[in-house]
Amino acid sequence: MEKALLVGVNLNDGEDYLLSLEELGALAQACDMEVAAAATQTLTAVHKAFYIGTGKVDEVKALAEECGADLVIFDNSLSPMQLRNLQERLGLPVLDRSALILDIFASRAHTREAKLQVEAARLQYMLPRLVGLHAALSRQGGGSGAMSNKGAGEKKLELDRRVLEHRLTELRRELKEVSAERNTQRKRRAGNGITKAALVGYTNAGKSTLMNAMLDRYGGEEADAAQRKVLEQDMLFATLDTTVRRIAPENHHAFLLSDTVGFIHKLPHHLVEAFRSTLEEAKEADILLQVVDYSSPHYKEQIAVTNRTLKELGADGIPMLYVYNKADLVPADQIPAGDNGKQSAGDGGRQPAGGLPVVAGDGIYLSAKDGTGLEELVAMIERKLAPAYRECTLLIPYADGRAVSYLNEHAVVQETAYVQEGVRMRLQCRAEDYGYYRKYLMRTP
Repeated sequence: MEKALLVGVNLNDGEDYLLSLEELGALAQACDMEVAAAATQTLTAVHKAFYIGTGKVDEVKALAEECGADLVIFDNSLSPMQLRNLQERLGLPVLDRSALILDIFASRAHTREAKLQVEAARLQYMLPRLVGLHAALSRQGGGSGAMSNKGAGEKKLELDRRVLEHRLTELRRELKEVSAERNTQRKRRAGNGITKAALVGYTNAGKSTLMNAMLDRYGGEEADAAQRKVLEQDMLFATLDTTVRRIAPENHHAFLLSDTVGFIHKLPHHLVEAFRSTLEEAKEADILLQVVDYSSPHYKEQIAVTNRTLKELGADGIPMLYVYNKADLVPADQIPAGDNGKQSAGDGGRQPAGGLPVVAGDGIYLSAKDGTGLEELVAMIERKLAPAYRECTLLIPYADGRAVSYLNEHAVVQETAYVQEGVRMRLQCRAEDYGYYRKYLMRTP
């Protein structure tokens, strides 16, 4: 296991650099590295050549030798020149936060789309930094075919740049095709008239755990639900692939639930761009469920990061519920008084068994791991989307059996009666369906 030396810089810009450095250590561990030591420096301005001061560079080199570090990781984005200068002065490989996140994404991508997105992001990152990546790129290059040297004097650096640019063009073309396929799938789902909910939030907040808990409770046959589950692991960016599953609670509207890639502080911009087609699932949702790790002392900062990223995606105007997960790990006096009659214990101890869930405004405090609060969450989703539903009684002719079948699947049917004129159904349906089937309307409640 490689040993990493972390370097953080306090620029007095209002950001908690120690929190960010702590998170960098978790990212390194997620990349199977051991954090050997950490160094910090407070600066009024970034050093153009090394990012940190020249004296601090010497201190970092000495600390790296002392702790036996195999590489140095900066918690900031380094320019190509800074990367090259640091590697030459330290005599060790140097990564910045963006490169580390890209390494994690590369190891976790499984579907074709995720692999294409990660490779495109890595190439965008590498292109301006070829000089600093390894000294071998400075020698003369050979080759043959379309990517061979244009002339005898072309250096390997220039050849590699052309190879990467060619591959990046291919990736963008392939991603455009995949994006078109995903848009077709979205249009098909939209045509089904079913509500779409998206799980968003900071990485490792418990989105996949909540998805699996929903599938356990409302996913249909037990064997089928097990096959449809997503990877659930206690680590940053355990899953990158967006999955969409149908959730069908009894006596409630069925809805599609998507599990999106998690957000993180200082998420590289080109990663957001590369995963834009995947994150469109959030933008196209009728409601967002922001899953928050309530046990984290920094949960408020994580909410702010998520909200900033959603705004960047253009998804900040979508109705949202806050799912405060892992509330069972928080002292009872930190759980607010709820709207559902459950009050905090207020004695400073752990939340007593059965004390969760607690509903407060647009937030619900629960434990996805224990499966608590799912019924209340489903009810909150329906209340939040209440303006989109209509209650009515329809009398559908027996000849239109397709309408009966559709409404049984997509509406909440409260009563069905077979009378001489046809099928009388008292139900709650989406406003779009109400408009389409209002020709069968008998009365409105």
